[in-house]
Amino acid sequence: MARKALALRIGALIVAALFIASGVLHLVNPAAFVWLMPPWLPLQTELIVISGVMELAAAIGLIFKQRWAPLLTMLTLLAVWPANWWFAIDTLTTNPDIALIAWLRLPLQLPLLWWAWKAPVKDKATR
Repeated sequence: MARKALALRIGALIVAALFIASGVLHLVNPAAFVWLMPPWLPLQTELIVISGVMELAAAIGLIFKQRWAPLLTMLTLLAVWPANWWFAIDTLTTNPDIALIAWLRLPLQLPLLWWAWKAPVKDKATR
């Protein structure tokens, strides 16, 4: 059981590390992410900043094992997944050089979702 708990903790920390890196990049240079956004979405820069803030909040929650962190992490991943699908489909015709990377990225979100959902949290008694 200790190995499983350690594996889940490592998974949660991987998600947190990815979210920290991505969240900082979203806030430091939101314009770098506009080309990944579906053109039909309004307020693209604002959505990029919001997703960066949510990623950082989720990462901090995962690191400190907050009870709300797994749900916030999953909701954040699910919120950006449609844009990732749009980007993967769009690259088939607009940027075939990046299409493979865009398509490989989609299934990689599944273990992130799993690790987020199974992330260890503090027991109510140990607050």
